[in-house]
Amino acid sequence: MTIARFNMSGGLTPLTLMIARVATAGLFMAHAAVRIVNNTIPQFAQFMKSQGFPAAEALVWAITLTELVAGILIIVGRFVRPAAAALLAIAAGGIVLIHRHFGWFVGEHGTGGSEYSVALIILLLLIMADDQDRQRR
Repeated sequence: MTIARFNMSGGLTPLTLMIARVATAGLFMAHAAVRIVNNTIPQFAQFMKSQGFPAAEALVWAITLTELVAGILIIVGRFVRPAAAALLAIAAGGIVLIHRHFGWFVGEHGTGGSEYSVALIILLLLIMADDQDRQRR
């Protein structure tokens, strides 16, 4: 069975797009959940403070809660574009603040690079485009 199928008009099928939505949202939600469970919010806040962000712990909590709430909204198909835009901003911010300093690759050829975040951004753009198409129908 092929999961990534194309419909007759050349687009991805609803099942394929639903899998992309759930998987992408789940990846963001996993980061937030691990941050809470492992109690790493203070360390992340310390990093943000070192980058000059005021109220760093509140900012990290805002990022964490945004990842959870936006992920849920994307999964259930409500306010998809604003939720995806919020996650896109988080991913882009991660590239600017952290990942670009480590190059492109995340693993094998490097550590902590931008490629994973870029892949997430591409998926979020796909999700936003699909939601716009669904709203037109």
